[in-house]
Parts: sequence; C-alpha cells; structure tokens
Amino acid sequence: MISTRSAAFGYADRPVVKGIDLRVEAGERVALLGPNGSGKSTLVKGLLGLNDHLGGQVELFGTPLAQFRKRYLLGYVPQRHTLSASVAATVSEVVATGRLPHRRVLAAASAQDRKIIAASLDLVGLTTRARDEVSTLSGGQQRRVLIARALAAQPQMLIMDEPTAGVDAASQAGLAGVLQRLVHEGVSLLIVTHELAPLHGLFTRVVTMDSGRICADEAAESPRKDHP
Repeated sequence: MISTRSAAFGYADRPVVKGIDLRVEAGERVALLGPNGSGKSTLVKGLLGLNDHLGGQVELFGTPLAQFRKRYLLGYVPQRHTLSASVAATVSEVVATGRLPHRRVLAAASAQDRKIIAASLDLVGLTTRARDEVSTLSGGQQRRVLIARALAAQPQMLIMDEPTAGVDAASQAGLAGVLQRLVHEGVSLLIVTHELAPLHGLFTRVVTMDSGRICADEAAESPRKDHP
C-alpha cells in the first residue's frame, strides 16, 4: 500500500523529514511513534500530498506519488480532535461529505451512498446520533464522526494523526474499540501517536521517528495472554 525509498518531505525547498524507507502492506496496523517535532505528521501529510515531496521514491498502491489520483483509498483523520463549534450540520451530513469523491458534482446522494453512510456510522457506534448536531457531541464522539467520514469514502487504509490526544480515558477506550472493529473489517491502519498505551494490542508494527528520520522499525509486542 505504501512504499518509500530515501523519501524526503517538507515545505518549499526545506526538507523536514528525509531518508525515509517505509513499506506498509495490506492488513498491517502500524504505529508511527516519536516525540513532538520528530516529523511524524510531516511524513503522513507528505504521503497524503498535503506538503511537498522533495526527493526519493514514493509509491501508493503501486503508483508513483505524482501520478496517484485515487486519494480516497487513504482515509485521513487529522490531528484536531473536535469539529468547530461553528459547524451547523448533523452527524449524518458531516459523514456524507466522505462520499463526495464517488459522486458527480452537485449529484444527490444515491441509495448506495446512504447505505455506506449508515454502515460507517454503525461501525463507529453513532447510529443513534445520526440526526444530532455535531456541536452537541463530546470531543470523543466528534472524533468518531471524523473517522466515519473517512470510512464513508471506502478507504483501504486509514491514516490517523494523534487520535487519542485531547480526549479522556473513556473516549480513548471507545476509540480503541472502534479501531478493533475496523481491523475486523479488513481496514489497514497507520496511526501517528506519541504513546502506545491507549491503543495497546492494536498494532502489528511500531515505526519510531526522531529528528526527521526513522530510527527503528520493529514488530509490536503481542498482548500477554494473561492481560485482563
């Protein structure tokens, strides 16, 4: 799904991350770990085409980055953990925007669109809140709305930037449950984080960054059988 060799990303002519060798296969759940400022977000934004590719080779789903057009295959949930209080829309309306890559401009939602939106809401446990204003939801619930919006595009990989930041322990536990359900549905994961504990047992690999480079790429520890 992702293959890079000596890749560099940054802004204008200034590389922030460089020498990146990374390969992510279908079915993997990869944690991108490291302290603030290590380059984690810059790397994933580079893969998403949100900053500049400044060197090296990058392929997404076997296609060179510059030629890759099926962006919906990579679902993205940004670092911000809530939607703006000024958003005047229902949960279902926000999630419906995830279907836009699959619809003609100004075309009405089809029965298939509505089915996928409903399934996305069900996966994140928000079916009963579909008609509620997003401004009435908690931070953790709003995070799940953003996940559902990404899922509505039917991605093959979900990329999340610091999903557990800024939400309480109960919301973190709820998010972990949602991500486990996505794994069972066959969605691959690349998750930027600075701590593994809230999502313990989810990952198959841990890639660690520091100072704009990958410094470790290891198999994740398997959960202990006696772990409660």
